[in-house]
Amino acid sequence: MFDYNEAKPGSIGWDGNLEGKTARIIATMDTPKILYRLLYTAPSVNQLKKTTLEFCGVKPVKVTQLAPAKGSTQEKREHWVKTVHELGTKGA
Repeated sequence: MFDYNEAKPGSIGWDGNLEGKTARIIATMDTPKILYRLLYTAPSVNQLKKTTLEFCGVKPVKVTQLAPAKGSTQEKREHWVKTVHELGTKGA
């Protein structure tokens, strides 16, 4: 399988087949970042990061949050596009 192997008999857990791979989650949202992390505990980012990517052995998983999108200015959105482009160029 590509993503993970179930544990061998007598062992605990699983073997992630994507060990040595890294990832970056880029999330846009309308909720301000501080509220999303403190009030809601970042559920969608944590789900993707922990129960999907890290489960399959991907580490580290970095997160870039672009928020709030609703009501953002054209200048702010252009800055986000530039930021994401730079991250992609660096492979960060």
